[in-house]
Parts: sequence; C-alpha cells; structure tokens
Amino acid sequence: MAQQRKVAKKQVSVRKSVEQPISPAADVSKTPSRYINRDESWLLFNRRVLEEADDATNPLLERLKFLAITASNLDEFLEIRVAGILQQMEEDLGLPQKPDEGGLTSDARMDRLRDWLHRFAADQDQCWTERLAPALEAANIHLVKWKDMTEEDRLFAARFFHDQVDPLLTPVTLDPSHPFPRVLNKALCLALLLRHKRKNRAGVRSPKVLGVITIPRSLPDLVVLPERDGQRNYLLLDELIEAHSERMFRGYEVLGRAAFRVTRNSNLYMQEEEARSVLESVAAELHNRRKGDVVRMEIDATAADVIAERLRINFELEEWQVFRTQAPVNINRLMNLYKEIKTSDFKFPEFHGRRLQLGPKARDVFDELRKRDILLHHPYDSYNTVEAFIAAGTNDPRVISMKQTLYRTSADSSMFRALTEAAQSKDVTVVVELMARFDEASNIRWARELEDAGVQVFHGIYGLKTHCKLALLWRRDPDGVVRSYAHLGTGNYNPVTARFYTDISLLTARPELTEAMQRVFRYLTANWEASHETYRPLLVAPVTLADDMLALIAREEAHARKGHKAHIIAKMNALLDTKTIEALYSASQAGVEIDLIVRGMCALRPGVPGLSERIRVRSIIGRFLEHSRIFWFANGGHEEVYAGSADWMPRNLYERCEVVFPIVDENGKHRLRKEILETYLKDDVKARLMQPDGTYIRATGSGKRISAQDWFMEHATASDSGENRQEPSDLPTALPAATEASPKKARS
Repeated sequence: MAQQRKVAKKQVSVRKSVEQPISPAADVSKTPSRYINRDESWLLFNRRVLEEADDATNPLLERLKFLAITASNLDEFLEIRVAGILQQMEEDLGLPQKPDEGGLTSDARMDRLRDWLHRFAADQDQCWTERLAPALEAANIHLVKWKDMTEEDRLFAARFFHDQVDPLLTPVTLDPSHPFPRVLNKALCLALLLRHKRKNRAGVRSPKVLGVITIPRSLPDLVVLPERDGQRNYLLLDELIEAHSERMFRGYEVLGRAAFRVTRNSNLYMQEEEARSVLESVAAELHNRRKGDVVRMEIDATAADVIAERLRINFELEEWQVFRTQAPVNINRLMNLYKEIKTSDFKFPEFHGRRLQLGPKARDVFDELRKRDILLHHPYDSYNTVEAFIAAGTNDPRVISMKQTLYRTSADSSMFRALTEAAQSKDVTVVVELMARFDEASNIRWARELEDAGVQVFHGIYGLKTHCKLALLWRRDPDGVVRSYAHLGTGNYNPVTARFYTDISLLTARPELTEAMQRVFRYLTANWEASHETYRPLLVAPVTLADDMLALIAREEAHARKGHKAHIIAKMNALLDTKTIEALYSASQAGVEIDLIVRGMCALRPGVPGLSERIRVRSIIGRFLEHSRIFWFANGGHEEVYAGSADWMPRNLYERCEVVFPIVDENGKHRLRKEILETYLKDDVKARLMQPDGTYIRATGSGKRISAQDWFMEHATASDSGENRQEPSDLPTALPAATEASPKKARS
C-alpha cells in the first residue's frame, strides 16, 4: 500500500517549474467568479503582515517579529491547506475533479498557488536581506557568521558546543546500513556531502554520500555571544554545529553542507468507529502528524545542486516544492532575537489595559453585575477582570458550581489553576476541545490533569469543535438566592494571548442569557436535542447561527426596500461562507450600506457595480491581532448588536459549536457602535481597503490621521488617569457612516 501511494504521489505532481508570476488583476478576468479564491485571499492577508515588516514606522524588532509571523503563518498554510489540496489530488487521481466555488479544480488551484508561494518566499527573503538585516547591523545587532567571528568569540562558542551541544547530536552517514533518518516536521537539519578519504584497492575514491545532523529542538536557536563595545552578537545554532561538523564525520572529507527543513502534512484524520474515545484518537493522530507526507523543503540558497537534488528525491518532492532561501532557513526562529533583546529601544512601548473600576457601593464583581452588564474590550481593558471572575470560583465560598469551555490556554494559565483548585470544594465541569489545531497535545495534558483534580471533563459533540467561549458560575448570594453569573467572549481563555489579541468580553447576570448558556452546556455534554428557540437569545452553531445571520441580513434588506434606514457593520477574522456572501450581495443591491472589517480571508468582491457597490471591506493589521467578532444591524433605527466566537465561514457556521450573544445594555451597545466600530472605520493608518479584484490598497486620509489601535490605547490610558478624552465622533471620518440618533453616552 505504501508503495502504491508513492507511485500515485509521483503521478499526481504539479508538472511545471515556477513560471512567470500571475497578476491578481489578471486572475479575475481569466476566471470570472462572484468569489475571491480563499487560498489567494489568505496569501494576500499574509502579504499585509509582511508589509508591516517592511514598514519603517514600526520599531525595528517589531518588524522582525512581523516577518517571523509571516513564516509561522506560511508553515500552517502549507501544513493544512496546501497539504489538503495535494492529498485531494492524490485521492482524485484518474477521476473527474469537482471545481470549487470559484470554478477551480484541485489541479488548477495548485498551479496558481505554487507561483504565489514562490513569489511570497522571495519577498520574505528580500525583506530580510535588503532591509531588516542591514537595519539590525546599523543598530549594532549582529547575526554573525563563524568565519567572521573573533578568536575570543569562537572560543566562547566552542566551549558551549562542547558542553551543551555535542552530547545531543547524532550524526548519520547514509549507506545501506544507515538509511535516511526520519526527519520530523519542521525540524531544522544539516545535510553534508561527504566522501570517504580512503581509496579502494584499485585506488578509486569512494562515491559521494550524504550525512545528516538533526538540530536538537531542546537547545536555543541562538547562541548569545558576550556583548562588547555596545554590540549584541548572536550565532545561529546550526552555524555553530556546521562549524564543528567535520569532527563528527571522521574519515570523511566534507565537500559541501547546507541547512534544510521540511514541512509535512499536519491534517488530522480520525475514524470514529475505530476510536475508544476522542482523547485516545487525537493522541494517536498527533503521533501520526509527525510522520505526514512532506509538502515543502526549505534549503539554503548556497546549497550544492547535488545536495538539494538528493534530498528532493528522498522526500519525493516535485521541483516546485523545493524553496531555496537567502534568509536563514526557518525565518520563524528569528523571533528569538526579539525575545533575547530586552531593551525597549526597538519595540513598541509597553502597554497595560485599564483595570475595572467597580461602583462605589459594590463589594465585589457580583454586586456590580446585579446592577449592570460589564463590557470589556481587550487588551485595552485588562484581561485581569476575566481572570478574577474565574478565580472567584476558587476564592469565593459563596460560589457553589462552575462550568466552562476551554479551546486554547497557556502553559501556566491562571484559569487552569483556578479550575483545579475549585474542584476541591465545588462542582466543576469543563468542556475541553481536544482538536484546537496545533494545541492538541497541551489540551490532552490539561484534560488529564483536570480529571485527576476532580473536574468533570467532557469533549463536546464528536465531529464538532467546541469553539464557543463560555463560563458560568452559580453563587448563593447573601440574600440566600442562588444566582448565575456568566462570561461570554470572542477570544480564548488564555491570559497570554489576551495581551495582544483584540477581543470582546461580556460579564452579565441577566437570567435570559445565563439560562440559555445552561442549555448550551447541556447540548455540549449530552448532545441535547432541542428546537431552534431553545437557545434564545443566543445564536448557536450549528443549530441556529447560520439561519439567524441570514435572517438578520434579510431583515436589513427588507428595511431598505421599504425606504427605512438599513446598514450593516460586521467585524470578523474571515468571510468565506457563500450563502452569507450571496445574502450580502442581495442586501447591497436592495440599498443596504454594508461595512465589513475582515482581518484575513475574504471571498466577497466589494464595490462591483450591480453586485456589491454598497459593500466596503477593510482589513486592519497592526500591533495587536484583530480577533474580535462584532455584528451590528441598524434595524430601521432600532439597532441590534452581537458579539461572539464565530466568523462567517462554513466551519464556524456548520462544523463547530459557536455562540454569538446579543449586547442588550444601552451603554454596551453605544460603546461597540460609536466607540469601537466607528474608530475602526475611521482608521487611515493601518487599514487596507479591499478592491474588487481581491487586492488591497492603503486607506488614505487628510489632516490628523487615525490608527484605531493607537487611539484605543490612548483612550484607555487617559481613562485610567482621569483625563478627558475626545469622543470617537470627534474623529475625522475615513468612510461614510450612516446617520443615527445618538444613544445614551457610554461609561468609561
């Protein structure tokens, strides 16, 4: 079977070398479609991140961080999307290929993608070699080569190699008794072209062979050299190992050497009937992920052709799958420079969100929630409030029970500690999503530790990822009444990422919301069958959310057809669902004004006459990752606003358990619309405006320009210090905004 797969894989290849790049504008005319191709849209998003690495107005090390993020993003794209296309091509071998929404077959999609991928990799190289590396040198930050090091630094590095590196290395010479070692996914390796120094009896030199050294993952990627004369010098670990490689192959002459790295298919493939439990199934597939087919090989641009070719053949790759790089192989590890350099000179100024101020008569957050809802905009509002709310389950003796979902968390999460401690004296139930991509291993570990601590752990409904962000506490209040208090969010329960992801949190004691959340938990733990009305006022995927969103869009269209005020503003990570896109097209044609703030992929074509001329799409890439999902509907002057965990993507609407919740409190509604969404729509510094062909241009403005993220930070700092701040309505307008009556002023 394995041999058949190898043969099929060779036949399936994209049989072309890299040709002339495809212009995005030309693509639209060649393939008329109502939708932008999702993969090309994703690559354009990653290019917007790369633009931040090229932006000289960003601090130098932040630019380096943006470059590293593009490499990490690209790894995941190759591991999942490109790997999936190649696998589909293999499975469809000899069969008619079904085109996607844009009319492209798997072969056609791969033909287009390979050119985009190589062009992007070339732009990453250029960003490093022509801009960032020289700028780092000018700032006395040096990524040094062994041959350029002083004798003193060489001695320092050699001692480090002898003491900490050499014992961990396992050099392998490839011959009949030593087959090619299993190269792990994304592991950095050295390939060496070797020839034995001995001659045979006929005086003929032995043939050239390959040697391979896997760089240990347990060691730091950078060797920090002693700082001298204000210079910070760093040596890449593979450079150090390469400098000592000859002593590891005694008897051989080293003819050439090169760093390389392979990216493997990392999709999980589980079969329900074979799994005793979801946990065991995911654990087994994680082991298999390390052995997936190779999708790409990165190799140093200076590598000898014979080394690159032997590696290519070994990994059964087509020529287009080999990426020669002028930058260090695995650009993502340059993030370590950012971490090593502690000075703030080349980083964004440190920022801490404002702390929640309780009312003068409130003894604790529960007192406050009985009077009002609390809306938080992270990281501008400190995530400490959410942590304290969960910690109350441990610290407050009046809390008697807790339920929570966990999708991703951090290694030293306060949430995790609070849940395990609370389980010692209270009823604690946690729904852990094991299949949170690339966090499966840590989630399995947390699930087992939670169970050991006495927490009831469930894994949701098989086949549906549990992506909603819910926490529910029951408390016996001083008046003897048992009440429920809730947190609903757009982001993960992860205090680390909460510092640089923008998200919305709602803390509430409204019975209509907490009772609906209790029904959602029963759906997750008991696969509870119920009618669409059961979960109201929450919108729950996959039960009601898709239909609910379509109904809200259709209602706005009906308002427009009657001549009433009709306007939609929606902020999300991605927009790919074709039913939703068609509904937006129809609403636009009926007269609805539509403003979309979409950070990443967007398959909708905005601004097309007769189709989407009233739709505007913008993407904001900045210091913080725009992660919040907010949906605002004018509703003929009776506005409704929602926030939640779901994007407008098929996977969120139909394949996950998601919760979108209404913001009912007038202060919260006002803040989301007039402060948060309005400011995003007026950003003319970090915003890019999507064009009908899928490309993006920078937003432009006159006079005082506005960066939404900077404004939010300034507003949060001023609010903390008690200074007066201008309202968002005082800001200049970058895009047309619908007129509306000004509701009650929001609290700071």
